[in-house]
Amino acid sequence: MQRVVLSLLSTALLCGAPLALAVKPTGKATDDALDIVTYGRRDDVMAFGAELAERRGLDVAWVQTALQQARFIPSVAKFIMPPPAGTAKNWAAYRSRFVEPLRVRAGAAFWRANEKWLKLAEELYGVPPEIIVGIVGVETIYGQQMGNFRVIDALASLAFDFPGGRKDRSAFFRDELENLFVLCHSEGIDPLEPKGSFAGAMGMPQFMPSSFNKYAVDMDGDGHVDLRGSAADVIGSVAHYLAEFGWRRALPTRFEVAVPVDASDRAALLAPDILPSFTLAEFAERGAQIDAAALAADVRLDASGGVGKLALVELQNGDAAPSYVAGTSNFYAVTRYNWSSYYALAVIELGEAVAREVARTAR
Repeated sequence: MQRVVLSLLSTALLCGAPLALAVKPTGKATDDALDIVTYGRRDDVMAFGAELAERRGLDVAWVQTALQQARFIPSVAKFIMPPPAGTAKNWAAYRSRFVEPLRVRAGAAFWRANEKWLKLAEELYGVPPEIIVGIVGVETIYGQQMGNFRVIDALASLAFDFPGGRKDRSAFFRDELENLFVLCHSEGIDPLEPKGSFAGAMGMPQFMPSSFNKYAVDMDGDGHVDLRGSAADVIGSVAHYLAEFGWRRALPTRFEVAVPVDASDRAALLAPDILPSFTLAEFAERGAQIDAAALAADVRLDASGGVGKLALVELQNGDAAPSYVAGTSNFYAVTRYNWSSYYALAVIELGEAVAREVARTAR
């Protein structure tokens, strides 16, 4: 759901003002129509283009010409809306969508093909291969599902004509649209060319344009950052992103936990949600138990200075009992990629499943 992400960028969901049509569509419009509704005659869009060009030192004609060809996409407005009210969360069902044979096999192939880059990323940023592989697998199945929306269309639709019905964050998408022009200028790309998700996320790791500009790296050293075709750049960029959001070398992401029996103690530990807020001692005082043997057996902790603060993370299972984990600051770092505990645990468990498959096939 931030930045990147988001297929899964839930943090970028917005609402806004009604559409002011420059060209009225005739008949039933589809996203494949040559010209559903273009933004070419809208004064507010052209003014936005002139302002961003001046702010960023870009050619105003280049920016406005591209914006004139940006299209309103009706399905973007549909996809950005939340699920129906009352939809129950179900971790088991969510997990089954991502930790499944297709992604595990594809992940193992990706790992084997890019082991050199995964090792380098871990050396540079401290992020282990299974986390990087888990993210790319959840986001796009290693490039199989990167999205076919023109990014400029998706971002313009959400920046200028977001549908009503929820909190308006159209300013977020205007900023992302501005960042798209910065990206295209720096990389020498036509702003009409990049394709991605309905929310404007791009490439194998589904970076939003602002995340591209802040965190993407040219790991293969060819002078350009390519998040669609260069696995090296994808791996390095994901690792750099997580490192910038506090990834701690050698620290596990979570521990199994026995939750407090007392409802008030459990509620107190759940109150901060996914934000790590409690020491091991404070967990114990509230009746939450982490297997001491598991802590002692994790040799990675020897160099990390302890586990730090923890969060009691609850994942609903529909009508069944919830699942719980004790999330570390590294679990929290994964949620900065997409602000969801369900997403983070799916990434972690997919990566672990891929690691097991790589080890199995290497024997």
